[in-house]
Amino acid sequence: MSVEQRSASRAGKGAGEGSGLKKIVAASMVGTVVEWYEFFLYATAATLVFGKYFFPSTGNELDGIIQAFITYAVGFVARPLGGIVFGQIGDKLGRKPTLQLTIVIVGVSTFLMGCLPGFMEIGYWAPAMLVALRFIQGFALGGEWGGAVLLVAEHSPNKSRGFWSSWPQAAVPVGNLLATLVLFVMSTTLSSEAFLGWGWRVAFWLSAVIVFVGYYIRTHVTEAPIFLEAKAQVEESKAISYGVGEVIRKYPKGILQAMGLRFAENIMYYLVVSFAIVYLKSVHKYDTSSLLLALLIAHVIHFLVIPQVGRLVDSWGRKPVYLVGAITGATWPFFAFPMFDTKNAVVIVLAVTIGLCLHAFMYAGQPAIMSELFPTRMRYSGVSLGSQVTSIFAGSLAPLLATQWLKDTGSWVPTAIYLVVACAITVVAVVSLKETKGIALQEVDEADAIRHGLTTSSAAKG
Repeated sequence: MSVEQRSASRAGKGAGEGSGLKKIVAASMVGTVVEWYEFFLYATAATLVFGKYFFPSTGNELDGIIQAFITYAVGFVARPLGGIVFGQIGDKLGRKPTLQLTIVIVGVSTFLMGCLPGFMEIGYWAPAMLVALRFIQGFALGGEWGGAVLLVAEHSPNKSRGFWSSWPQAAVPVGNLLATLVLFVMSTTLSSEAFLGWGWRVAFWLSAVIVFVGYYIRTHVTEAPIFLEAKAQVEESKAISYGVGEVIRKYPKGILQAMGLRFAENIMYYLVVSFAIVYLKSVHKYDTSSLLLALLIAHVIHFLVIPQVGRLVDSWGRKPVYLVGAITGATWPFFAFPMFDTKNAVVIVLAVTIGLCLHAFMYAGQPAIMSELFPTRMRYSGVSLGSQVTSIFAGSLAPLLATQWLKDTGSWVPTAIYLVVACAITVVAVVSLKETKGIALQEVDEADAIRHGLTTSSAAKG
């Protein structure tokens, strides 16, 4: 049996749908929970705490929030750099060691954020150090997502790759849930003065405990056979290259498609989980605990919905499911903000929850779609670059722009138009895709070999 045949067999079977694959899914999810606990913790704290604690008062509450969101955006700017660096490492050395490194970096930077003094103590050094740590945190996260989803996608059976690889996506609301839960407990058990003074720090310090658990679990996973064979081929032959430079030269369309897929999804997510808090807190003066409770409920439902949408990705196809998310997502602000304006707690929770459910139709299928866009030898780089570059123009700016528009106009309408345009861009990207439901990743590798003159014999030899 040739190398290609063995790879095809392994790619088709993956790790099987038994305990081996479930262990890999668990390892991927635990690390992702840690990473997103820390990343979302910053997003929530930026809205509730950082604007007051790390920046000088201007008399307008929104000014501090805008400044905090600017430091929040720094993490997104760093993510493509992390995607490039860790994508290169991941394609050369493997998914496992890269994921072990990223989780440690994010954990250390987040813990140190909880130790920072505020503006009243050290002046502008406070936001400066916050920005530095935020950059490091975002840099590491830029390499986390691609490795986590590929670890599962490359082990998954062809017929159920959408379902299994959606589980790392479901870990994101779990991480967000934990961050929200910790902040909720601290905000309800402490006075406002105590919460702003030291209570928020506890959530950042707890990240150290979670990091140890995540790192330990990730030491017990194995690389996918299809990756090991691709790695061996690259090492044995100078004719086969890998990494960021190669994927930019050979698959620019794939990168643009990945960016287009990510655009509306990323914008919508941060409008739902970040800007919604700003709107409710600044316009309707909703208290912190009520807002966090609404997010708690929404995150639980988001977690439950994502794997079910992953099943639809395998049965309906990648494109139809994604189009449902992009088209319906464009409608969300037009009914969500009027629901917020009712000031009814149940209606508000429903608005946030619907937003995250619509988001899931775009989010659940991303790992399967993006892993099928690139061959194994450059998959980590392609997936990381395509997804993380978008974050600069999408998630990082979304809450910042929406808050600025709210300050300037007092209205949510500009934000609604913004999301409609973003969804239109994503629809174009989805339409441009080839449907890849049920495809073997080995088929992607073979098409890559034919396209770039790597014959069967040369590929088998390396």
